[in-house]
Amino acid sequence: MPKNFYTLLILPKKHSSAKRMSVSGTLVKGVSIFVMSLILLIMYFSYDYIHIRREQAELNRLKQQTVEQKRAIEGLAAKVDQFASKMEELKQFDKKIRIMANIETSRDKEQLLGIGGPMSEEDRVRSQVAANDKALIDGVRRRVEGLMDDALSREQSFTALLGFLKEKKSLLAATPSLWPVMGWVTSEFGRRINPFSNDREFHKAIDIATKHGRAIQAPADGIVTEAAYHQDVGQMIQIDHGHGISTFYGHLSKAIVRAGATVRKGDRIGYVGNSGRSTGSHLHYAVMLNGVPVNPRKYLN
Repeated sequence: MPKNFYTLLILPKKHSSAKRMSVSGTLVKGVSIFVMSLILLIMYFSYDYIHIRREQAELNRLKQQTVEQKRAIEGLAAKVDQFASKMEELKQFDKKIRIMANIETSRDKEQLLGIGGPMSEEDRVRSQVAANDKALIDGVRRRVEGLMDDALSREQSFTALLGFLKEKKSLLAATPSLWPVMGWVTSEFGRRINPFSNDREFHKAIDIATKHGRAIQAPADGIVTEAAYHQDVGQMIQIDHGHGISTFYGHLSKAIVRAGATVRKGDRIGYVGNSGRSTGSHLHYAVMLNGVPVNPRKYLN
């Protein structure tokens, strides 16, 4: 038999005779090539199918992730708008406090730092949502940057306001606005007739006549700088209230504070008396501003 033919011998299971079949080598090669090609083709399409399924799954996942991210960005944009509304409220609150405290506001600075009302900005953000996600993200980023600048401005403004109000509070606490004792003013601040010599003199205080032993209260916060006895004013107390303001109390029957003591507005410091050169039970009350006597009624409520 020629070499380019192959013989197939078929052996049945039982009593049948063997069958012989001759097949050409070309056919065998063709069938082999066809089978191999079919196997490779099936493998290729299987791999391509699996690859496509994986890509489809990944694409679906990315689409879902994109939808979730878009929702998150839209939610963030809404939060930013809410924050912008709060910042606008703080801005108006800042202006109200400054008006109440009589503090001037720089209009140019406010216009420079202002970033517009929240509603118009919200419309702009929403239009960017409809345009594309990148524009939305860029808009939110710019919005946040603007809000951060505005928040820094508000922080600086509130810090300045806090310092101003603390100073005002300190000055208010140091202002001798309370009457040191209740009674009748028998001698005003200014020119008067000296009760001992009948000469005209400048009275640097007010005299408040009241019951002997009545308690005297500090009209403002301060530090006692002197508590001693002098021949002309008798038992006396002097308090430094800061800001250049000090008060003086004379003709006491007793001082219950010592030099260096800290007193608060309304604290008891001594008792009315008739010590020193005095015609009767009263309190000699003086107020000094930077060492110069001023009328106490300027401060008294």
